[in-house]
Amino acid sequence: MILEAAMLQIKQGKEEEYEQAFRNATKIISSMKGYISHELQRCIKDRGKYLLLVKWESLEDHTVGFRESNEYQEWKKLLHHFYDPFPIVEHFENVQL
Repeated sequence: MILEAAMLQIKQGKEEEYEQAFRNATKIISSMKGYISHELQRCIKDRGKYLLLVKWESLEDHTVGFRESNEYQEWKKLLHHFYDPFPIVEHFENVQL
């Protein structure tokens, strides 16, 4: 399992509109091959800052399967215009302890 993590900064005053757009975009990402789950967290102290966590079965399910899909074009159309700056996305794997 791979964990995708992105710190998102939303343009000031667009937070409610973004959250509604994200609700609409949820059906896109959740329908993708290799998708396991996701959550969107809102920062308590810094209005407009969000943390997106998505679990994928493999890195390729996100970087190739999702990002190179037609569905991703719709995802971009719904969400990308809210970001300032554009987020950096990182991928993590579990450390067995």
